[in-house]
Amino acid sequence: MIALSVAFLVSLIVTLLVIRYEHLHAHLTADHDLDGVQKFHTAPVPRVGGVGVLIGLVGGEIAKLFLEPGVAGFGFLVIVAAVPAFAAGLIEDLTKRVSVTKRLLATALSAAVGGLILGGWLTRLDIPGIDYLMAFALVSGLVTCIAVAGVANAFNLIDGYNGLAGMVAVIILVGLAYVADQVGDRAIMITAFAAAGSILGFLAWNYPRGLIFLGDGGAYLIGFMVAELSVLLIARNPQVSPWFPLLLVFYPIFETVFTIFRRVVIGRTHPGLPDAAHLHQLIYRRVVRWAVGDECSKKKTQRNSLTSPYLWLMASFTVIPAVLFWKNTVVLQIIALIFASFYIWVYQKIYKARFPKWLSIERKSRS
Repeated sequence: MIALSVAFLVSLIVTLLVIRYEHLHAHLTADHDLDGVQKFHTAPVPRVGGVGVLIGLVGGEIAKLFLEPGVAGFGFLVIVAAVPAFAAGLIEDLTKRVSVTKRLLATALSAAVGGLILGGWLTRLDIPGIDYLMAFALVSGLVTCIAVAGVANAFNLIDGYNGLAGMVAVIILVGLAYVADQVGDRAIMITAFAAAGSILGFLAWNYPRGLIFLGDGGAYLIGFMVAELSVLLIARNPQVSPWFPLLLVFYPIFETVFTIFRRVVIGRTHPGLPDAAHLHQLIYRRVVRWAVGDECSKKKTQRNSLTSPYLWLMASFTVIPAVLFWKNTVVLQIIALIFASFYIWVYQKIYKARFPKWLSIERKSRS
């Protein structure tokens, strides 16, 4: 795929330049907070990887401009819609002064722009009674903005380890591209592949060594791209079940919902208060750390990178069946219920340090 390849190369080069000239911008872009409850790196790292992802995405669309101008035009409009979400996240990366509420509002604005210029509105959820309400423009617009902002924030929430959010997004985008191809929606397919390529270019430097981070700008950008393309796929192709994209993003969404429940109901704290009890953090501390337990910089980076594949697998548990049953709402709903139960079971096992043996990595004996 031309769009994917060009997006990958452009992102790869731009991200390399950001890393190479870190000394010129580190005072603005580096994450110097190494002691935060959700910090697991050992040296300041640039957190503006989203810049390379965005420029790579633009490059991928430019590559299609002369071959398929209509497809490229669609992709550019999606990128235009993404600007408020990306900008709010990037400003937070540089200033640390943009609240979660403001970032969510900016992402909701991106969703509204996408709805206005591309017709990306959710008008059905395949839930009796609810679909009647979705026929009203105000309800449809509100639900769309909340859903897109929620998915983008979910990607920001799981962005805690090298390669985690980025590869999860790639897996989901490939699933979106496949179903878009099945229904003949080439514009969404090409845009999804371009987004996947640009993320892979970033991942080449992010995983496993963590030379650069996505940052809030990158996390909100890839979350918005996934959410917006999902909404557009449903809006443009009535044969696709609205539960297909929901199941695609079910891991980050359920992680967010479960986190809010855990903090508010169980912990009786503010839902936005950071903690170290996400599933990926428990895997880092209680599964991977058992095998790679030293506190030296090299071992901490190794533990960081070993954590992400567990969650890539977790995401695949919903993406694969979603792709297989993209038309069948009932089956998709049943799978979502099974995954939610499985997630809670795994979380409880790891939290109580009684995780199944197949989850653990055997520690090598020392001579």
